[in-house]
Amino acid sequence: MNKLSRRQFALMAGAGFAAGNVAQGQKGKLTAGEVVDRIKKNIGLPWPADDPSYRDTFKIGGPDAVVTGIATSFGGNLRVLQLAQKASLNMIIVHEPTFYSDADVRTPGTGAGGTDCDAACQADPFYKFKLDWALRNNLVVWRIHDKWHAHKPDGIAVGFSKALGWVPYQVDGSLSRWNIPPTTLGELAKNVAKTLETRSVRVIGDPNLPVAKIAKGAHGLAQNMDSLPLVDCIIVSEAREYDSFEYVRDTVLSGAKRGAIFISHESGEDAGMEEFARWLKPFVPEVPVRLISTTDEFWTV
Repeated sequence: MNKLSRRQFALMAGAGFAAGNVAQGQKGKLTAGEVVDRIKKNIGLPWPADDPSYRDTFKIGGPDAVVTGIATSFGGNLRVLQLAQKASLNMIIVHEPTFYSDADVRTPGTGAGGTDCDAACQADPFYKFKLDWALRNNLVVWRIHDKWHAHKPDGIAVGFSKALGWVPYQVDGSLSRWNIPPTTLGELAKNVAKTLETRSVRVIGDPNLPVAKIAKGAHGLAQNMDSLPLVDCIIVSEAREYDSFEYVRDTVLSGAKRGAIFISHESGEDAGMEEFARWLKPFVPEVPVRLISTTDEFWTV
């Protein structure tokens, strides 16, 4: 998924802080608003002018910004913004929040999605640093979440299936069920980690368990309870430890021949934003478009 080595990241991230403003477009005056309009026109879904979504909106900057290039990513963390700035991709289209809450709340006491990051973010020095740095460097961040999931087919699910190479194994065209060549739970977990380039992999079940029937799990316990009995293994990229993890563990402890692979939210959906880059390119031929992977930003012991 066009990932960068640690050395490349260190060099580019350092340069990102030192570089001046992103140069304005050399291939025309395409604006961020025009990019969004083309997305709305081609997404194949109703998108009314008074759309109440607080997700699929601008998070930094606005529609009048001139676009020099477009980066897509799972999320808008500082690493992604720095790499985009270095590559002169000054419009970043993300799938998940930029400012630590679902609604990216930036005005205290307003916005849907609660108050988990409103007044606290306003007073936080790093929040101010990140926002000021992005604005100084002429970056624009726009989010597409609801409409990319609602696209037919779901763009995030398509990207995930393609990334793992499982499109030929889809069950009746499903984007969440596969019959893969027989392997073991342990080997499957290793393959998922290697293919998605993620260190965030936790497995429940016997590593020698034979597996072939696989399902993509979901955020909620109910969906995972429905899926697990039908397959050998579920793969879940965003679930709570106290419900889905414990349900799978009790299932395995009961003697059921089942397993689960829990991966990070990023590694489960970054490929879906690579798919978005592929989808978007034909509609914005004036500028480059590519994925900048969010990656798992932690180390383990």
